[in-house]
Amino acid sequence: GNDTAHKLSLLTSLAFGTAIAADDIYLEGITNISIEDIQAASDLGYRIKLLGVAQRTDSGIEQRVHPTMVPHDTVIAQVDGVTNAVAIESDILGELLMVGPGAGGDATASAVLGDIADIAKSRPGAQHVPAFGRPAKALLPYKRARMQSHEGGYFIRLKVVDRTGVFANVAKHMAENDISLESIMQHSKHYADPAEPKTIILVTHATSEASVRKAIVSIKGEGYLVGEPQVIRIERPKAW
Repeated sequence: GNDTAHKLSLLTSLAFGTAIAADDIYLEGITNISIEDIQAASDLGYRIKLLGVAQRTDSGIEQRVHPTMVPHDTVIAQVDGVTNAVAIESDILGELLMVGPGAGGDATASAVLGDIADIAKSRPGAQHVPAFGRPAKALLPYKRARMQSHEGGYFIRLKVVDRTGVFANVAKHMAENDISLESIMQHSKHYADPAEPKTIILVTHATSEASVRKAIVSIKGEGYLVGEPQVIRIERPKAW
């Protein structure tokens, strides 16, 4: 996710006129994504993509890079290989999506030539547009938003011991934190050993990250969890 984070920091400065703040990006890579998560996402109608998202909020600018579930019928779900996609939400034009090569010899050469042309145009006496749309000294200080203010849907995968009442207890902790569930299901193989942990998969309606984390902490305290829970954000963009 580091490459995505550095690209995002540049795009954030271009979009909001702020100083580059690559070190202030909330960053999750794909290390913890398992084949089980990929299969569950497919069964639910999603694909998992590594997204970089920047958004201006009341508390500042939120920058985050993390695996995200997106509906499989959206354009961004079909972006594979060296192709990149940039989605922009604007006040006048609405949502825009640009898709093109983000790596490879031709794409890199084109970007380098573009930089050289910009340097040539910035010679003394020539009129040019600054790289960030304004002089670097005019960029605004970056104010980091509270990450846990983000709201959206969530995919939650739990491995639990096979014990009566666990299913209901998980649902109870979600309700206590005002989390509305879109679906809750238990995955198990018919030939599995009854003593093996069972997998519970939850999909929530839009909720806050703080509520999800609080519910997970409560569930951990019950003693029936096996390993660490998996939490993946879900994005349902209109134009992506």
